[in-house]
Amino acid sequence: MKSKLVCALLLTFVGGIGATQGDTRCYELRVYYAAPGKLDALKARFRDHTCALFTKHGFTNIGYWVPVENPENKLIYIIASPSREAHDKAWKSFAADPEWTAVVKTTEADGKLVTKADSIYLKATDFSPEAAPSSSDSPRCFELRTYTPAPSKMDALLARFRDHTLKLFTKHGMTNIGYWTRVDKDQNQLIYILAHKSKAQAEESFKKFRADPEWQEVKKTSEVNGSLTDKVESLFMTPLDYSPLK
Repeated sequence: MKSKLVCALLLTFVGGIGATQGDTRCYELRVYYAAPGKLDALKARFRDHTCALFTKHGFTNIGYWVPVENPENKLIYIIASPSREAHDKAWKSFAADPEWTAVVKTTEADGKLVTKADSIYLKATDFSPEAAPSSSDSPRCFELRTYTPAPSKMDALLARFRDHTLKLFTKHGMTNIGYWTRVDKDQNQLIYILAHKSKAQAEESFKKFRADPEWQEVKKTSEVNGSLTDKVESLFMTPLDYSPLK
């Protein structure tokens, strides 16, 4: 009986360790700029071919969006792998796949679909929800937010999100999707995604958030020595019909 109890305690302890390790996956945020008149063809190529080929080669499709206002013909998506090594290996095998080569040849018979592609590698923060497929009974509007911290303020910014901001977002009707920091080039950015019922609802939620006495006190206390951010950017996005997150 005693040995069974010890085993149970050990299993609980080991399980607890696994539960606190967090999301260690390698994430990649990619932004594609479609050639003029080619955005629909690009979206169709992802729907009909690319997403399945990503899965075939070991990527996890997280989400696919287009900006609500999209003058630059952007398609934005996030994929993930167990590690950076696995991610690089998956890209190599994907690019060499004869099926992908044939898809490109067919879909670009009248010209390239993409004029430019940006790539940002990310790692999840220790307070980020696990980015996983999810949907709502009604359509949601997603918001991609990028924070560039003031010099030497990244740790304080992350602490404020961890200890206060996330719960206040939830209090005011916003859904926390994922929080990441950059791991390549400019590593000094926090990038996160929120979900809202609509853009109008997002604006109302942020209005209430900023007026919340609790937030005002947190902001005042955390910024005694100056603002924690140099720049804040926001982009509202609509999920595509094949996005795991919608």
